[in-house]
Amino acid sequence: MKLKGKTAAITGAASGIGLECARILIEEGAKVVLIDRAADRLEALCADLGEGAFPLVLDLLDGPAVSAMLPRIEALVGPLDIFHANAGAYVGGAAAEGDPDAWDRMLNLNVNAAFRSVQAVLPAMIARKGGDVIFTSSVAGVVPVVWEPVYTASKFAVQAFLHATRRQVSQHGIRMGAVLPGPVVTALLDDWPKEKMEEALANGSLMQPREVAEAVLFMLTRPKGVVIRDLVILPNSVDL
Repeated sequence: MKLKGKTAAITGAASGIGLECARILIEEGAKVVLIDRAADRLEALCADLGEGAFPLVLDLLDGPAVSAMLPRIEALVGPLDIFHANAGAYVGGAAAEGDPDAWDRMLNLNVNAAFRSVQAVLPAMIARKGGDVIFTSSVAGVVPVVWEPVYTASKFAVQAFLHATRRQVSQHGIRMGAVLPGPVVTALLDDWPKEKMEEALANGSLMQPREVAEAVLFMLTRPKGVVIRDLVILPNSVDL
């Protein structure tokens, strides 16, 4: 029960990495607000996860609603100790052949919504002189990936925001860091080419969401004066 008495909120928590992070934090004693737009799924998941799980239905592309979300979170679990900006989307493929409308939606979620959601919770953490903010970034945020240029750009933006903002708020006792996974079995990879997915599954170059959640738990349970700024986690067979 490493997080007993702590409160947390996770965006994009109805599946994949977000769901597994919620699960592991609840296992360790935290009260967790699962934020997603999938109302029916959230209700069912929270019932399954037990009394430590609290659903919050929110469309992260609704900017004013995101900016106003903290009172709704606090109404469920009280003052917030941990915020995990996890929600994201994926678009791969050649830039010359891409769909800019699809890029816009992905960039709005990966960049604008992530930044806005963090801005919504930081002032209260600053006032209380403490808190943890985690981003789900990607190894693509530090190593440009040739088959996903726009996704890569979105994660480079996350890294830049994280590194600059962390230096602004560290004096207030706030830790900020990012987990940067390689390929993970989640819905984000649904538009991978079929041949690429089959090859990755066959050669063991995909991780499971639980493995990323365990890395996030490690980040959150370091001594108070220690921050894991960037934690890259890869399948051992990935050559990056």
